[in-house]
Amino acid sequence: MRTIANIFWVILGGWLSALLWILAAILMAISIIGIPWARACVDIAKFSFWPFGSRLVPRAQVTDRNDMGTGGLGLIGNIIWFILGGWYLALSHLVMGLAWCITIIGIPFGVAHFRLSRQALAPIGMMVVPREVAARH
Repeated sequence: MRTIANIFWVILGGWLSALLWILAAILMAISIIGIPWARACVDIAKFSFWPFGSRLVPRAQVTDRNDMGTGGLGLIGNIIWFILGGWYLALSHLVMGLAWCITIIGIPFGVAHFRLSRQALAPIGMMVVPREVAARH
């Protein structure tokens, strides 16, 4: 069922969402100081391309250790991200999610956009894992 949902997701516009996240990653990687955001954008792009059956979870929760992205620097990075661009990505996913939820058949796609909206607010320190791994942590 996950595969079918992901195929429909890609066909009905999920590829565009992933492409926009990749574009954001490329723009961030152009500047050296944007590399942490570029890494986070690539992780969210993978999730955005094939969201059903995966979850974005805090990296420290899965690896049981803190790193630069999960500590204080990650918090500062997420605040800068939110101010410079995360809020409009979150808002766009929120609007798309609401549009999908208008129809009953689109509710799963709307929920996926709501998850992406939440991650667009603070992407640093997150990683994509299978749903089963996320349930264990």
